[in-house]
Amino acid sequence: MATAKKAPAKKAAAKKAPAKKAAPAKKAPAKKAPAKKAAPAKKAPAKKAAVKKAPAKKRAPSAAFMKAMTPSDALAAIIGKGPYPRTEVTKRVWDYIKKNKLQDEVNKRMINADAKLKEIFKKAQASMFEMTKMINDHLK
Repeated sequence: MATAKKAPAKKAAAKKAPAKKAAPAKKAPAKKAPAKKAAPAKKAPAKKAAVKKAPAKKRAPSAAFMKAMTPSDALAAIIGKGPYPRTEVTKRVWDYIKKNKLQDEVNKRMINADAKLKEIFKKAQASMFEMTKMINDHLK
């Protein structure tokens, strides 16, 4: 029986030998892989050229934003008299806020109202998102 046990051991050794030969065969295709990666690099510039063509269209401004609006007296004290488009009104209010350093130091989204802005905000502090809504109430 001892000889019977040795025979399977030889078969196991014989099975392991081909497995060792298979491992080097797997390494050989790995050398070919970098050659495949080089090919897509040539295609990338072609895609960039297609992207450059897309921004040729210019976006037209919305007529609603460009319509001249007359500010109330309280708002005119901040931005000045005269009809302005909504975009210009917001820009001038932000210029006033930055000039007078009314933006909160800790939370930049909050605006601390001074005497002129309290007439518009009707509170001591407002967020920049609420600000545009409150300004709309002062435009005709």
